[in-house]
Formats: sequence, structure tokens, C-alpha cells
Amino acid sequence: MLKFDIEKQNGLMRAGTIHTPHGDIKTPAFIGAATRASVKAITHAQMRELGSQGILANTYHLILAPGPDLIEKAGGFAEFTSWHGPSFTDSGGFQMLSLTDAKIDHDGVTFKSHINGDKIRMNPEISMQAQWKIGADIHMAFDQAIDSTDKDKVAKAMKRTHDWLPRNIAEHQRMAAEYKAKGKPEQYLYAVVQGGLFEDLRRESAELMAKQPVDGYGIGSLYTTETDETANIIKLTNEILPNDKPRHLLGMGSEPRDLFIGAKYGCDTFDCVAPTRQARNGALYTPDGRINIRNAKYREMFAPLDPDCDCYLCKNFTAAYLHHLYKVDEITGKTLASIHNERFVVRICDKIRASILDDTFDEYMSEFMSRYYHA
Repeated sequence: MLKFDIEKQNGLMRAGTIHTPHGDIKTPAFIGAATRASVKAITHAQMRELGSQGILANTYHLILAPGPDLIEKAGGFAEFTSWHGPSFTDSGGFQMLSLTDAKIDHDGVTFKSHINGDKIRMNPEISMQAQWKIGADIHMAFDQAIDSTDKDKVAKAMKRTHDWLPRNIAEHQRMAAEYKAKGKPEQYLYAVVQGGLFEDLRRESAELMAKQPVDGYGIGSLYTTETDETANIIKLTNEILPNDKPRHLLGMGSEPRDLFIGAKYGCDTFDCVAPTRQARNGALYTPDGRINIRNAKYREMFAPLDPDCDCYLCKNFTAAYLHHLYKVDEITGKTLASIHNERFVVRICDKIRASILDDTFDEYMSEFMSRYYHA
């Protein structure tokens, strides 16, 4: 089983260490979204420099290109990408349903490649085989992700996720034995809790998942903590899940509040494409809220965007220079902005961890939230 040490706990909130074959993750931690085995606009060397402890790739996209067989032939994820730190793979269930005209049945999903239109079949067994070939440290079970307020639809997707889980586990265990015989590093499986924003469904899903022989948990189909309702769902879920296994909040981090709420209610790791996606659109995080670097006010700001930030952008360039890069559509600007945003969320998680360890979390959260959101 995946080793997870809890160093300090206060209620659901905890600081710990996840031990993987490619290194430790000091939690809470933000995991960079490397969808196609690369964080957009940022090199792996830059990710390491800005303090990222791990990255998460997407199985759906890697199946389409370059393919799990090629990655395995190259020596696995670490060798293929030269990212030698901890790594995750999402099953890609959400992408299959959101980016394609997927057909779902009791066995799995049939969809068309958005690249060339090829018909592709995916089910728990195929997903586990693909993820083992890719070779990340931690896999997410193949599930049916859903973004809906229709309770019947959410319940149906949850039931299918539950039905698929034993097949994920059986194939994961079969692959684990096969790869162990080959002398390959261990890989670990997280079950995914579903149920939308419905307390009874989340409770049912969490209770079932808590009994499964898995290494940790992904909390799926929650894409914002804008409401108290969402925060309550995270709290309810983690009150049920075993305390001694790590929990990953899938796709969360579009707002800094996501990280605080997730950590407060017992999540250990987070991933989200938002920091780099927003950076590419000119939106940058600052302690006083998110700004648009294209705005005219930054044209003559001959100072760092954030004087207190230690990222490569803020240590070396002015806001005026970044403004210029965006105005002339220079790709370097998007790289610099992406580095800044990624460092911003990594620092938040690092500070959350430090505040848990020294019992100052409430003060740090209050100070950050009031300044960032101008409460």
C-alpha cells in the first residue's frame, strides 16, 4: 500500500507526506496539471524551480497521442518526459464525456478521437492497462465524471462508477503482479468518490469507497468551492473516508479559496489547469486579487507585478514588460505569466502546510481571503 504519514492534524485538516517511488510529496500540495505530459508553456525544469512537487497527466490525451505503448517503450513516464518526481494520471473520464460524443454502456465508453475521428473503446480494464503502461506513481480509477444538477443523472453516473470500481481494482492488482515480476516500480490506485452536490449520494459513495482495497481517494465532479454547499460536501466526504489514506481534490484550484477550503476539510493534494490557462489569457494572481495584465494601467508600471513574489517573473521583470509582451502577442509573456501563477498556488499550499504545522491556519486563511477577495 502507498505510505502516507500524517505529521500534524487538527480536525480534518492535516499536514503529511505521501511517499512515492519517485519521491515524497509534502502535503497539502498543488500538483501541476500536465495534461499531455507537459504543463502548458512551462518546462519541467521551470516546474521544479518554482517548487512543484508533482504533476498530473491525463490518460485520455495520452491514449490519443503518443499512446501508452510508446511511453512504456521509452521506459515509462519518468524516462519519456524527464520528470523524475512524483506523478499522477487521471483516468480521463471527464474528458471523454466533455470533449467527445461518447456512448456509455454498462461495460465502458466508446468515443471518437478529437484528433482524427478514430473510434476508441475505454473501460476499467483498458484504463488500468493504459495507466500502468504510462507508469505514473498514482492512478485514478476509471469513473463516470458528471457536471450536472439533475439528481437522477448524478445517481446513475455514481452507480456506474461504483459498478466499475471492482473491475478497476482487479485489473490493477493483476497488472501490479505482472509488473512486479518484471522488476518495475510499484504504482498505486485511488478510487474516485462521486455524487455531485447531493449529500445522500456523496455519503453513499464515500461509504462504499472507504471499504475498498485502494491506496487513496480522488474526490470528483466538484469544480468550484464558490458555495458553502460545495465546502460542506467536501467536509462530509472526508469525514467518512479513512483518515490514514491520502485524498486528492480533482480539478480544483481555479480560485485560491479552493485550496483553503479543500485543505481545511481534509484534502491533501489538488490539481487544476486554471493557473496556466488563465495566465495564457492574461490573468495573473496577486495578493490583492486577480488582474488582467493587458489593462492600460500596467503599461508604465516599472516595478514587479508582486514585489513579495519570488517567481522568475517577479524577480527579473516589470509589469510593464509583461504588458508589452501580451500587447505584441509574444509567447514569452505567456510562459512568464504561467510560471508566476503556478508559483502562486504552489506557495499558497506551502504556506497552508506551514500554518497547519504551527497552528496558524485560521489566521493565514482569514488574512489571505480578506485581502485577495477584498472582503
